[in-house]
Parts: sequence; C-alpha cells; structure tokens
Amino acid sequence: MSGLLCRKKRKEGAVSDLQEEGKNAINSSLSPTPIDIHPEDTLLEENEERTMIDPNSKESAKFKELVKVLIDWINEVLVEERIIVKNLEEDLYDGQVLQKLLETLACRKLNVAEVTQSEIGQKQKLQTVLEAVHDLLRPHGWTIKWNVDSIHGKNLVAILHLLVALAMHFRAPIRLPEHATVQVVVVKKREGLLQTAHVTEELTTTTEMMMGRFERDAFDTLFDHAPDKLSVVKKSLITFVNKHLNKLNLEVTELETQFADGVYLVLLMGLLEDYFVPLYNFYLTPENFEQKVHNVSFAFELMQDGGLKKPKARPEGTAWKRTHEGLMIMLFRADGLCGKQRKAVVSQVGKQTKPPKQWVRFGLKM
Repeated sequence: MSGLLCRKKRKEGAVSDLQEEGKNAINSSLSPTPIDIHPEDTLLEENEERTMIDPNSKESAKFKELVKVLIDWINEVLVEERIIVKNLEEDLYDGQVLQKLLETLACRKLNVAEVTQSEIGQKQKLQTVLEAVHDLLRPHGWTIKWNVDSIHGKNLVAILHLLVALAMHFRAPIRLPEHATVQVVVVKKREGLLQTAHVTEELTTTTEMMMGRFERDAFDTLFDHAPDKLSVVKKSLITFVNKHLNKLNLEVTELETQFADGVYLVLLMGLLEDYFVPLYNFYLTPENFEQKVHNVSFAFELMQDGGLKKPKARPEGTAWKRTHEGLMIMLFRADGLCGKQRKAVVSQVGKQTKPPKQWVRFGLKM
C-alpha cells in the first residue's frame, strides 16, 4: 500500500513539474534573451509596464557616440553657468540642468525655483520646463516621447529623445550619429508574473530628415554635401567684411569668433547704410551672453530697417560662435545690401523728404 502511495505522489509531482515547465515556456517566449532586471523594476502593480535599456545595447558605438556628443554639447552651452554634466540620467532628472539649458538656448527666464530638494518640487520644476519645451517643439511637428515621470524616473531613452529634439530645434553645432538605435526591454506584470519583450527604439534618423522640420538653406547644403568648399566661402565673406571695416581700422580674420558678440556686426551695418550708430544703443564691450545676444538682435533690427527680411539665423546662434549661423548672417548681408540691391536701398533713402526710419530712431538728423 505504501509503495502505491509513493508511486501516486511521484506521478502527481511529475504532472506538476510538467505544468510549471509549460507555463515558463509560454512566459519566456516574450523574452528572447535573458537579462538582469533590477529588483526595483520588478515591483510592479498588475498590468503596470516599465521600460529599460538592454545593457548590451549600451555598448553599441553609435549609442555611445550619441551620448557623448549630447553631453559635450550641454557642457559647451552651459560653460558660463559652470555646470558640468557627466551622466545624463543622474544630472538631468531633477530639472535643474534642463532649466538652465532651455533658458540659455531660448534666451528666456523660466519662473521656477532655482533649487528644489523634494520630489514634489523637482517634478513641478520639470513640468514647467517641459511645458516650455513643448510650446517650442509642437509647432514643428515633433512627437513628444517623454514626460515628467519618465525624465524624473531617469529613463535614459526619454532623456535622449528630449535632448535630440532640443539640439535639432536650436540647430546645435554638432553632428549626431545617424540611425542610432537602442534595444529597450519592456517589463509588464500580468497575472502575477513578469513578462519581458524587446523593442528597438530609434533615437535618430538622418540629419536631413531631422532637420526637415525646419527651413533649410544654402549653408545646410554646403555643410552636408560640400564641406570642402567652406573655406572658399569664408575667404570671400572675410574680404567683403574687411572692405568696409578697414575704414574704422578694424580687420576680421575669423567670422565665428569676431562676430560672436555682435559689435562688428552693428558697426558693419552702420558702414553699409552710411549712418553712425550711437554707442548707447549697444554694448561696445559685452560682458556676458545676454549682452552679446542684445547686440546681435539689434543688428538684425538694423537689417530689417534697411529693407531686408528678418534673417533666418538666430541671435543666440551667433552669440554661441556657430559657424553656420555666423556665415548665414554675413552672406545675408553680402547678398542683401551689395550691388543693385544696396544701390536701390540707398537711392530710396536719398529720395525721402524725412530722415530714414533708422536715423530717426537713433536721434540722427539728415
């Protein structure tokens, strides 16, 4: 009798083992390769989902390059703030760096507390910062792939999507690796069991596709397809600039650096339009980024007063010493007020019975 009971128990045990094996096989089919999941990522409610990057995917060359390029860019933008970012997840999650980054890029001040230690305060700051970001990006068709919880939760994929969008929107002077992807592991709790699945997340496409949300110009084409011709264009523009600035005993050798503070740009406008710009209208020796942006913005206004359309370049881009933005402005001036166009503007001004708009504005008389 005892032998019969033992055989029956062994049979029941085998059936139980077989059922468990089948259940594991079904569950494991969603996870093609085993990965290490952190304990905190397993504390999920029923049907709750969490994503994380496959550790092996972080070792890809393009992924590493993307992270490095973005970190270097942030540090360059925030150099005057004396902020150094070393780790995107740890340094950006609380909103402090993102706040400074957006304020510098957009040249505007956000109404948020400077330092917040509590989780509630950090999320409130993130909410304000991200709302400002969304106001900038949505009109250009960007798909928002991040939110307060994902950024504060140190979700690197969400952080990368946000930074790539900002870099493209503000035309950062960087080259992002094309077609950078990452393997994302999706963990979901269902019927008390954790199920995992792998998804390929695209972080970047091609430069042309990403920049397609914005109006491209001749310099976009030059940078992308004929960078070797850049030196020729620079040389021609420097010759044009010096032809006029030499009248003030000034000489330019580097467009990006010497036009970054806007001083030469303002002086050049006065020379081209034959008027004197009072020194109280701009900063002759700008001491910070805001004063540089003021000078460049002021020069843009002078261009428009001279009859040209608003420049495509942004004042902040010039103040960052961007090659692209600086060259665009100079070509804009050279094409806009040289030759026939410049003669037409001067002729039109000469026929006016009242002083030109820009002269009246700065207290100058005929």
